[in-house]
Amino acid sequence: MLTKFETKSNRIKGLAFHTTRPWILASLHNGVVQLWDYRIRTLIDKFDEHDGPVRGVCFHNSQPLFVSGGDDYKIKVWNYRQRRCLFTLLGHLDYIRTVEFHKESPWILSSSDDQTIRIWNWQSRTCISVLTGHNHYVMCAAFHPKDDLVVSASLDQTVRVWDISGLRKKSMTVKPFVDDSMRLQNDLFGNTDAVVKYVMEGHDRGVNWVAFHPSKPLIVSGADDRTIKLWRTDDNKAWEVDTFRGHFHNISCVIFHPRQELILSNSEDRTLRLWSLTNRTLVSTFRRENDRFWILTAHPELNLFAAGHDSGMIIFKLERERPTFTVYNNEKVLYVKDKYLRSYEFANGKDTPVLTVRRTNGKVQQMSYSAQDKAVLISTDADGGSYDLYLIPKDGRTDATDSKRGTGGHAVFVGRDRFAVLDKTSQIIVKDMKNDEVKRCPLPFTADMMFAAPTGSVLIRGEDRVAMYDVQQRKVTAELMCPPVKYAIWAANSSYVALIGRDHIVVANRKLEQQCSISETIRIKGGAWDENGVFIYTTLNHIKYCLPNGDNGVVRTLDAPVYVTCIKGNRMHCLDREIKNRVISVDPTEYRFKHALIEKRYADVLKMVKASQLIGTSIISYLHKKGFPEIALHFVQDERTRFSLALECGNIEIALESARVLNDKDCWHNLGVAALRQGNHQIVETAYQHTKNFERLSFLYLITGNIDKLKKMLKISEMRGDVMGRFQNSLFLGDVEDRINILNQSGLSPLAYITAATHGLPTEALAERLHAAAAEGVAEDEEPQPADLPQVLPNAKLLFPPTPIMRVHESNWPLLTVSKAATFINKNEDNKFNLSVDVEDVGGWDAGEALDPSDQTEELSPWGGQEDIGLDDEEGVGASADIGGEGWDVGELEGLDKIDDKPASKGHEFWVAPNPGPGFAQVWCRNSNLAADHAAAGSFESAMQLLHTQVGAVNFTPLKSIFLQLFMGSRSSLACSSATPSLLLGVQRNAAEFTTVKSRAAGLPVTPVTLASLVERLKAGYASVTSGKFSDALVHFQYIMHNLLLVIVDTKSEVQEAKELLSICREYVTGVRLEITRKELSQGPTAVESAVRQAELAAYFTHCNIQPPHLMLSLRSAMLCAHKIKNYLHAASFGKRLIEINPPADFATQARKVVKFAETNSRNENSLDYDERNPFVVCGLSFKPIYKGSALIRCPYCAATFLPEHSGKVCPTCQISQIGKEASGLQVLPSK
Repeated sequence: MLTKFETKSNRIKGLAFHTTRPWILASLHNGVVQLWDYRIRTLIDKFDEHDGPVRGVCFHNSQPLFVSGGDDYKIKVWNYRQRRCLFTLLGHLDYIRTVEFHKESPWILSSSDDQTIRIWNWQSRTCISVLTGHNHYVMCAAFHPKDDLVVSASLDQTVRVWDISGLRKKSMTVKPFVDDSMRLQNDLFGNTDAVVKYVMEGHDRGVNWVAFHPSKPLIVSGADDRTIKLWRTDDNKAWEVDTFRGHFHNISCVIFHPRQELILSNSEDRTLRLWSLTNRTLVSTFRRENDRFWILTAHPELNLFAAGHDSGMIIFKLERERPTFTVYNNEKVLYVKDKYLRSYEFANGKDTPVLTVRRTNGKVQQMSYSAQDKAVLISTDADGGSYDLYLIPKDGRTDATDSKRGTGGHAVFVGRDRFAVLDKTSQIIVKDMKNDEVKRCPLPFTADMMFAAPTGSVLIRGEDRVAMYDVQQRKVTAELMCPPVKYAIWAANSSYVALIGRDHIVVANRKLEQQCSISETIRIKGGAWDENGVFIYTTLNHIKYCLPNGDNGVVRTLDAPVYVTCIKGNRMHCLDREIKNRVISVDPTEYRFKHALIEKRYADVLKMVKASQLIGTSIISYLHKKGFPEIALHFVQDERTRFSLALECGNIEIALESARVLNDKDCWHNLGVAALRQGNHQIVETAYQHTKNFERLSFLYLITGNIDKLKKMLKISEMRGDVMGRFQNSLFLGDVEDRINILNQSGLSPLAYITAATHGLPTEALAERLHAAAAEGVAEDEEPQPADLPQVLPNAKLLFPPTPIMRVHESNWPLLTVSKAATFINKNEDNKFNLSVDVEDVGGWDAGEALDPSDQTEELSPWGGQEDIGLDDEEGVGASADIGGEGWDVGELEGLDKIDDKPASKGHEFWVAPNPGPGFAQVWCRNSNLAADHAAAGSFESAMQLLHTQVGAVNFTPLKSIFLQLFMGSRSSLACSSATPSLLLGVQRNAAEFTTVKSRAAGLPVTPVTLASLVERLKAGYASVTSGKFSDALVHFQYIMHNLLLVIVDTKSEVQEAKELLSICREYVTGVRLEITRKELSQGPTAVESAVRQAELAAYFTHCNIQPPHLMLSLRSAMLCAHKIKNYLHAASFGKRLIEINPPADFATQARKVVKFAETNSRNENSLDYDERNPFVVCGLSFKPIYKGSALIRCPYCAATFLPEHSGKVCPTCQISQIGKEASGLQVLPSK
């Protein structure tokens, strides 16, 4: 049995699969109906309107409806799209056991403990028939798949089959009037619309379940007598065929397999059993340790089953549906179908049988093919693992072939005339084609699976790693830490291998160095490499691709799962679950385009851009993300996006066009900043004008020597009344008189005087003004004194702007001529995009030979052409008629005959900028899937995404300081010369491994958060608890929990140590929060209620898993609290527990007194929500006990427990994760 999905919840009493969607309904004993998507393992919705357990649930075949029935005597019909109950059907007088929709008619069938079966019309919302006859609870009722029959099972030990053909005939004719008395009579005594056809008696106790066979006249029933009975019917009678025995408790449910001759049953004996309908024997048993099974159902279309038990449900398959095959050199696929080994050739689609294979009891698990030896190894799980070696006949015969069998779960070829077998003792045995042992290779670790690898080697899978083992050298040559792997698929040239797990793919090179890792939310079914080195894989409903750098995407959707065998161009060859070869057309343009970009095959990129309708939003986003904005720019229509891309790739002209269209202040500001970096001050001027940034505009005119416009700026500032701007412009212009006037008008006469005196201008008027100002404050009877005039400093210097040597405001700053990729694509007059170069001549975007240098130089040169300096003017100094006259004759030059006068190649005019390599931060993110490394790299977003996936983190505020600490602690600053900034270098924790330049690409950052430092912090937390400083202790323990998210360890033992540290912190945080709440508890409605609640909290604290000294303190506190409220029995219980752990003498004396006092006063005056005999955990939010067997949910990070009503809230224990969220688990050990 293969478990596909499992949930944890309250007891499940009813299950129903949706016919087309990957959904399942589960009705719970607590009254909730859950809707799950089992494909992505997600709870979609909850429906909670029933009062009490819900025992029956069913989807409608075609409408968005489902029906539920519960212990509140109500049948509810729901619309899952509207997420509400449409109506309620009332009529039953006791618990409702099962409900079911009819496949064709608008009927609902229900069975109840009121000993009746009712048929309802859900369209008219009325009961149309009541089937009476059972004299005990009716436990189950079901429609026949095809005929007008109903079968029912009751605790009266009978199974009844009812004929409802009269009801169908009645519903198809005009209904006569029926008065209320007749309807009441029908309800009480039954009616002729449904009559009993058979009554089958044979069970010794009550019958719990009954079901029709989907196609045969068979009925199966299960009862409290622990037997399963098989019944056969014909037109006249029904009789017992056989009895299946094996369960040793009440049988809860039994059904037929929809497509095979099998019966499935489950029981309260905690087992699920599979029976052969042909041999009438037990086939297999699946057992749970602690959970009783209650319900069982089969998917109407797929090979899926679901079973409900005490703590949730499981969805499972009985056997693998994946066909076992092996592909040889992308030429053909060999697979087993029925009793033949068949070969399918991809080129011509020829499918031929190769040989007859031996039938085994097991399932084929693995195949390996050797073209040199013309042999096939087929591994099965029979007898605990075995293999068969077949030699393919050379004469083309397909009749029975003798095979050589051996034990071993996995066998693969390792060379000519040699194959390796992984035996049960975890050793590799090398054998020859005669099946004789050649040598035995012990493995350094326990391996449970083996895969093929390049010649002479095999891949072996351990618990948490995959290793390359050389059978010649008998040693491990490479190793990779990764999650469990199910399949290993090599590229055609063996340069890459894809290691496929249940929902993840790890791509590694031949040395098992990880290239990338991909996680999916649903199961991965298989994959294959195409001829370009792109890995194509399939999930349950998609075909996807994965590039060696980790980029991935969707190629197309699938109607049903398939298993890829080969990729040829745009055709994907695959096998389906019926082991039929299929060819599916795919569009490879997107992943080939991305792969060509990664490998810098720019000629192929341009071909694809020209030949296909490739460009879309996703491709534009990809080009932008991967550093090719200049290409993406030419395919964007949205002006704001065009503007952003143009700025990023430095195309100021296009950015200017977009800015004029958008006319947004922020756009103009960003354009000005970008243009200033390029020295394009003309566009900078335009941007400043649109943003009305007068200060920057004035300074721009100053540095470019544009005096005329600077004077205009002076006039503008005067018109605007901007005194400071006017003064600044006069300062830029060197206009001292205007500056003096501005200072004088502003009331700064002393500054005006000193300015005039310094520059040698007349100061008499200013002096008089200063004297007049001094006289204004003098009384009339006093003689005014002259003002103290400011003195000019002897070393004062005149404040004049520098005179422009070269005025460059008419042209931009000169730029270096650079060949850029953006010149390959341009717009024509019709605003369409064309390639400006022959694609066949382009070897890369850095190839200057691919351009016309003359055209390029004229376009890029900022100095203009020859006409700018007058060399072509007929009347100027460059006129050819006036050159070389006699007056210029100075004789001939000698010794220059051998000098080559050919002009230098224009190609040297171009300087090609090298492509920057990846920064250390980018390398760190690429090499690690740990959140700490991403935070150290500065990629906080990806670090938060990793933590959200691994531990369900939603509140990152407590982690801000740790993120910044990691970021700063992984960098060092190297001081350079005084004229250059310091270099920022990444500090690598694995620098000692850098033996070559190439190995530096595997760098990882050093992280300041260590496990040892957190252990020291734990000691501080212990000390705070001992001294009673609970607030400080809470800070210490939560600090450790926050830092454990971002710690990195090197060994598995340290991983276990980190988990133990997290568990300790969780217990202490819970206990400390209980104690803080107890101390802060205000007086309630009465003092007694407050004291009772304090006693409860103190009692809960004693059940936290804390150190013995702290447990002593908590027991003493709980004992005193219980004694104060006169709960002497509780106090004595705490006292006894305290004595058992050998406390100090004073504690022990006090505890003995309390125990002795309780012996004479054995009572509890107040009721506490506390039962020490029933194991429980404490809810971290409500501080209420959750006893064993009750529903609970946990924090995905710290595993703190909570009541289900708190699902979705932030965990108060760790302050990080969302309560109840599904998560993959924290990773702190890096992959190797």
